[in-house]
Amino acid sequence: MQFIKPGTHIDFMGMRKIGFAFSLILILAGIVSLIIHNGPNYGIDFAGGTLVQVKFTQKVDVSDIRKGLDEIGLKDISVQGFGDQEANEYLIRTSSDADALGNQLSDTVSKGLKNATSLEPDIRRVEMVGPQVGKDLKKKALLAIFYSLLFITIYISGRFEQKWTIAGITAGALMAAVYFLSVFNLSMPFLIAAALMVSLVLFWYLQLQYAIGAIVALIHDVTITVGVFSLLNLDFSLQIIAALLTIIGYSLNDTIIVFDRIRENIKGNSDHSLVSDLFNRSINETLSRTILTSLTTLVVLLALFLLGGEIIHNFAFAMIIGVVVGTYSSIFIASPIVFMAHRKK
Repeated sequence: MQFIKPGTHIDFMGMRKIGFAFSLILILAGIVSLIIHNGPNYGIDFAGGTLVQVKFTQKVDVSDIRKGLDEIGLKDISVQGFGDQEANEYLIRTSSDADALGNQLSDTVSKGLKNATSLEPDIRRVEMVGPQVGKDLKKKALLAIFYSLLFITIYISGRFEQKWTIAGITAGALMAAVYFLSVFNLSMPFLIAAALMVSLVLFWYLQLQYAIGAIVALIHDVTITVGVFSLLNLDFSLQIIAALLTIIGYSLNDTIIVFDRIRENIKGNSDHSLVSDLFNRSINETLSRTILTSLTTLVVLLALFLLGGEIIHNFAFAMIIGVVVGTYSSIFIASPIVFMAHRKK
């Protein structure tokens, strides 16, 4: 099926500066939001504490819920509606250690809410995470994203440039350095950000042009997705980490398709003045497949987002952002970077 007519010629390389500027605006907006909010709005998985989901038979006042929870000794309470307004469900978050309430947490919370609201609450869900566990999960999640990016550079460099050894040694050294420095309790976000910057400089110096195009595009996708979650003040949980890793895989697959066609078209080309035309032709030839794949994936994700319920709502939303941004980055970020590196080389 041809979604884009054969012979279509869109000058993507000529629009690369517009693409870079648009991406830069999105990334800066996300970074500013992260600074203002002191990082993502970490869910119970990372922040630690207790989460309780309750349902009432009729609408209750949030202040009454807070009053009932205060009386049983919970601190730093956050109460928000969950699902449709008619459902009368609420999510309660607290930084208090649930162990202090004993083994009968549900009964204690239920009793406190009943006294304050005069209604019998239905405790639907209780989640408890200690602060140390949350800190460890945060560290491991960041390392998982970082390691996945470096393993991808090894694969890209080996497949497209036959530089398995040099890419493997470079990525291995960076992984070892990050792991060693993490032992000294350095700030993990700062450490990984610095390591990624060093990675980009090394890949550029070693002329791993396809690898640097792929890694910049993936960093771009992850940064924008996290930035959107920060701008909308949505919970950042383990589900979102799973979504980010899935986005990395999806975006990489799309990027590899485009890179494959670029490599085929550029083989044997000795006229460097035609490089721009070759890159544009490669993207246009894969454009139909790229758009069709993205649209079919988005149909499924929209169904999950609209019909899947509140539990996977944020996961589906992250995936929708990732698929859109990942498709965009394969065309307007990864390919132009390889183009500039190839022209420089």
